[in-house]
Amino acid sequence: MAAAADKKNMPIPFKVTFVGGAIAGISEILTMYPLDVVKTRIQLQDNNAKGADRYNNMFDCFKKIVKQEGFSRLYRGISAPILMEAPKRATKFAANDEWGKFYRKAFGVDKQTQALSVLTGATAGATESFVVVPFELVKIRLQDKASAGKYNGMIDVVKKIVAQEGPLAMYNGLESTMWRHITWNAGYFGCIHQVKSMLPKQETKKGLMLNDLIAGSVGGAVGTILNTPFDVVKSRIQNTTRVPGVVPKYNWTLPSVALVAKEEGFAALYKGFVPKVLRLGPGGGILLVVFTTVVDYWKSMQP
Repeated sequence: MAAAADKKNMPIPFKVTFVGGAIAGISEILTMYPLDVVKTRIQLQDNNAKGADRYNNMFDCFKKIVKQEGFSRLYRGISAPILMEAPKRATKFAANDEWGKFYRKAFGVDKQTQALSVLTGATAGATESFVVVPFELVKIRLQDKASAGKYNGMIDVVKKIVAQEGPLAMYNGLESTMWRHITWNAGYFGCIHQVKSMLPKQETKKGLMLNDLIAGSVGGAVGTILNTPFDVVKSRIQNTTRVPGVVPKYNWTLPSVALVAKEEGFAALYKGFVPKVLRLGPGGGILLVVFTTVVDYWKSMQP
């Protein structure tokens, strides 16, 4: 019994959290990617879109993409997220674990608290942002309907962005990405801590997995509520081709949030919310379950 308790509380090495996060991320993206394509299309749409080019809701967007462009279009640009998911999710969980250790030591506490969970998640989100920006940029450009015929794939996107906008353009949208990831991770990890403390204690593997699924799904939904306005403007900022000497319409995050609200109404800041929350709610549960499963497997292999 003591040995089991020791294994449960044993520190997890960085390489284990990294691998666990990578496996969890790829599992989530393969399951939920079409919802991300639909979310991006709706976010990029302004009030001027008409007729066949206008998406009235999530289901209309799905239907029009499949009818007009083919089913495979729902997986357009997945190569960038697949390549991104391993370092992105690995960085998310590894950074959250490492920052948690740092803050607990800095504040002189033994256990993670609600406040520390939020702070740790926010810091992990900021760390994660530096990894994901180039991949997100490529993904957004490929997911846009106007990209058909413009780009031949992920490598072509990178070549054209660098040639037309310069090497630093691969980090366009870094500031808005940080806003998006700080708010999502703060909500996600903060809620996981709180929800787990409220759920009935489980002893069986199935019960523990169910708690992880519930906590992760709630965390994913709350994180999505917090970060969707920043995600909307991030999509628009990253889909803008930079021209030397011309200030783009969408440039910095908070002014862009205010501009979208002014021109299209406050509700426009939540464009794509339904497919986004349907992806990142259950997706957050999938992430936590897969990550925990990998970590538990590693613990079971220890002498």
